[in-house]
Amino acid sequence: MKFIDFYRSIINEKAPSQKDLPFTIFNTEIAKGTIITDYGAVENRVYFINTGIIELAIKNDTSEKILDFFFPNEPVTCLTSFLLQIPSDTKMTALTDCEVEYFEHHEIYSNYPSSIEVNKLGRILVEHAYMRKAKREKEFLSKTAEELYLQLIEEHSQYIQQLPVNKLAKYLGIQPESLSRIRKKITS
Repeated sequence: MKFIDFYRSIINEKAPSQKDLPFTIFNTEIAKGTIITDYGAVENRVYFINTGIIELAIKNDTSEKILDFFFPNEPVTCLTSFLLQIPSDTKMTALTDCEVEYFEHHEIYSNYPSSIEVNKLGRILVEHAYMRKAKREKEFLSKTAEELYLQLIEEHSQYIQQLPVNKLAKYLGIQPESLSRIRKKITS
């Protein structure tokens, strides 16, 4: 799915092409390991992943935690930084080689006064991010690491093998050894 298909599915099924949108969509490739948005940088883009996996992380004084993984056909940004135009407290990194499309903050915000479609896009993207965050919080408070891992397999089975064990374990809030035990239990 390309961004224009995503746009058509949520905003305007009759949108003829990207060139007819009231903002520019850029395409780029991002190499594995590239920090897309670092801590302290102001986020100016919303990305739509065509291929690849992006990690969103946060750190404190002693460690870094993985907030979420984003997969093909999903939008991703450092949301608070993008919305408020303040330094980011999260970091986005390409876990695999990625092909993404993106649009820029200034183009979206300059079109808010004149475009109902752009307003709707902004609202839906924020709603999507909020619902994803709320779902994840509920799951992490009510499910075991094994249940979370099984859910990740169910929802994104085609990508699990591309996620490094240490990253998966960090996301689940467990040690890599514990994840190995979970994997062994599941496969036996």
